[in-house]
Amino acid sequence: MDEFIAARWQDILFRSYQHASLVIQSVAVALVIALIIAIFVAQSPRGAAIANAFTSIGLTLPSLALLGLAIPLFGIGTIPSVALVVFYAALPILRNAIVGLHGVSDDVIESALGQGMSSTAILFRIRLPLAWPVIMTGIRVSTQMSMGVAAIAAYALGPGLGGYIYSGLSQIGGTNALDFALVGTIGVVILALIVDAILAGIQQLTTPKGI
Repeated sequence: MDEFIAARWQDILFRSYQHASLVIQSVAVALVIALIIAIFVAQSPRGAAIANAFTSIGLTLPSLALLGLAIPLFGIGTIPSVALVVFYAALPILRNAIVGLHGVSDDVIESALGQGMSSTAILFRIRLPLAWPVIMTGIRVSTQMSMGVAAIAAYALGPGLGGYIYSGLSQIGGTNALDFALVGTIGVVILALIVDAILAGIQQLTTPKGI
């Protein structure tokens, strides 16, 4: 494997960058979508129940099957890969955002209203900061899951390390087949650990003191 990596280290680094970029950008888009939905449904028990049911159903859907449905709609390449990762990334974030917003004490909200704070101010200065640790946990779970989903997206010729995994699987028994699969798999794991460590640091820095 040492010779394999030495001969392809530039391509491995480039694919690692592509993989991390795909996941990080997709999770960022998913975060915005999930937060908007959570803010609208968190105050409605029925809306929250529907959103939670949707996330439960969505997480049971096979990612490869959804990718197969996305290819006729978006073609092959980056677009179906992004669509697939954004869909799966939004699910844990949405669920955690609803839980976090529900967890804010009614007494705190009433106290803020009594001080004359507007609904917008309460949302951005009280509800979201108090819910942030739970939301951040959802982001970390989402990112870890998205690393694997992004690898599956290689089936649609998406960017990233998944191409190495599929090359290895498609060449089973051939030269370097095992090296391709191992480098792709281990690379995804290493990226997941690095990004999670970064997110853990961000969580500590952005969580208000006392929470």
